[in-house]
Amino acid sequence: MTVTLSEINIYPIKSTRRIALQESEVLARGLPWDRRWMLVDRDNRFVTARKHPRLATVQTAMGGGKLRIEAEGMASLSIPMQAQANERIEVEVWRDTVAAVLVGRLADIWFSDLLDMPVRLVQMSDDIVRAVDQRFGQAGDEVSFADGFPLLLISQASLDDLNRRLSHPVSMRRFRPNIIVAGTEAYDEDNWTRIRIGEVEFAGVKACSRCIFTTIDPDSGEVSGDQEPLRTLGTYRRDSGGVYFGQNMIPRSGGRIRVGDKVEILA
Repeated sequence: MTVTLSEINIYPIKSTRRIALQESEVLARGLPWDRRWMLVDRDNRFVTARKHPRLATVQTAMGGGKLRIEAEGMASLSIPMQAQANERIEVEVWRDTVAAVLVGRLADIWFSDLLDMPVRLVQMSDDIVRAVDQRFGQAGDEVSFADGFPLLLISQASLDDLNRRLSHPVSMRRFRPNIIVAGTEAYDEDNWTRIRIGEVEFAGVKACSRCIFTTIDPDSGEVSGDQEPLRTLGTYRRDSGGVYFGQNMIPRSGGRIRVGDKVEILA
C-alpha cells in the first residue's frame, strides 16, 4: 500500500478557516503563514473559537502581499502579510508567554465588531521565537501560535473510520490538520515516530488531544448540541490524558512538500 500526501492546509489566523495549498515550503516552525496571527483579549490572552465559535467562520486569502479577511455580514479587511508596526506586547498562548506585534487599530476594530468584545490582532514576525514544550521536542524546536506543535497530521482512513461510527458524518475540517495522508489503515499515524514526505523528514511526537472545537460546524459556526464528534471519539479514543485524534509533527529537515508526494514511514 502506497501512502501519499493528499492535502496541505494552513490557518493563517488562529481559529479561522483553512487555506488549502498544492505545495508548501516547510520551515522549522511549520508551514509559512500558518497560525502567524492571533487574537488576544484585554489581558493579552489568546482568543479562540472554543469560546467564540463565530471566529471559525472567518475566511482568509493571500495575495499581493496582503492577507484578505472576510466574514458574513462584515466588510472585508486587508492587512499586510509582513508585520508593519514596531509596537510589541507580550501575549499568552496556553502556558507560554511570547512577544507579538500589534497589527493595527483597523484590524482590532474589525475583529472586536465580529466577536462583540474588545480584542486585538497580533502577528508573530520571523524574529519572534516560541519554543516547543521540551518534554516532547528538542532544543531549538519552535512553533507559531498553534496550540503546541508545528504541524498536525491525520490520515483519511482515521476520519473514514470515525464517520462510520457517527449518525451524521463530519468533514476533516472539524479537526484542522495541516497534513492529510491517504493509503493507510485507520490510526496508523498513532505509531509514526519518523516519516519522510517528499524531501522533508518529520518526527511524530505526541498524539493530538481533542476538545470542544471539534463540535463547531466550520460552515455555520454552530456548536453541535449532542457534542459530536467528540462524544463518539471519547468512546474508543480516550485514555487518562484525554481524547486523541491525529499526530503532532515536528520538522526534522527543510524543503518542500507537494500534494501527491509519497509518504515513507521510517520509524
